[in-house]
Amino acid sequence: MSINVIHPGLATSVQDLGRKGYFHLGIPVSGAMDRFACRCANWLVGNDENAAVLEAVFMGPKLTFNQDATVAVTGADMTPILDGEEQVNWASFAVKAGQTLSFSHLTGGARIYIAIAGGIDVPEVLGSRSTYTLGALGGFEGRLLQAGDELPVGSDEAPFEERYLPDFLRRPRLNQLRVVPGLYWHRITKAAGEQFFNDIWQVAPEADRIGYRFKNGTPLEFVEREQPFGAGSDPSNIVDGCYPYGSIQVPAGKEPIVLHRDAVSGGGYFMIGTVVSVDMDLIGQMQPNSQTQFVQISLEDALKARKEYDALLKYAKQHIEKSGAAR
Repeated sequence: MSINVIHPGLATSVQDLGRKGYFHLGIPVSGAMDRFACRCANWLVGNDENAAVLEAVFMGPKLTFNQDATVAVTGADMTPILDGEEQVNWASFAVKAGQTLSFSHLTGGARIYIAIAGGIDVPEVLGSRSTYTLGALGGFEGRLLQAGDELPVGSDEAPFEERYLPDFLRRPRLNQLRVVPGLYWHRITKAAGEQFFNDIWQVAPEADRIGYRFKNGTPLEFVEREQPFGAGSDPSNIVDGCYPYGSIQVPAGKEPIVLHRDAVSGGGYFMIGTVVSVDMDLIGQMQPNSQTQFVQISLEDALKARKEYDALLKYAKQHIEKSGAAR
């Protein structure tokens, strides 16, 4: 089975849940920016949660199917349209051979996830089918989709099963991001730390798979010190350190950047803290100019949030599977 790309959309790529185990070599995790939506899309069509899907940003692609398929679209508010007929988001629907799938304009969020039963069957590279465009790694020829591409899809013999996920089990798009202060918290004054969490920040135009920049907050005030050997002259510089997924660097102390799925693994900027992993999905659905506030929490609260997130995932999967069985 295959799918023909008639129009690729603005930036559409093949993604799964990511490439683990190579961060120490400078290879980022990549994978879906909104992992909750990615998992749910796969469950809706009967795939394993880590099957490869299409991630489309701000504008959906136009795709023609060469064989019958089961499809689901989750994530941002962008209505799937099958041969002119609107379909429901967060639900599976049947596609017949020769039909064309397109999308309405975006009305909320940023990224949709298009799952096809059987998964996008591109080769695994370092244990993942995710696309890392900066390294031309994985996905479909290591790049974003282009018109004329023919995407292979894995075989799926299961009959169509209508599944859905109701609104109350979808994660709300909150305007707060929980942060655990980091190893370099001592580099800023107490007043600067308090102000960082009091400010309302706005997503800057520089917001992509590498990182999200935030603007319109108060510049940080640093504790004076003599810069150590090997660090740059700016007070935000450090001797190189590792950047965990979700870490917040603040170059020159002015505009924080939250490092996302395709970010580098280390560098010479201090990190004020790390956005908890369960809130990174929320960043993946933020549009430029949207507002948010960083909220300080403890490591214990971060672990509790992860436990709650895992419970939501488990409940969502159960509900999706039961919704199909009930029909």
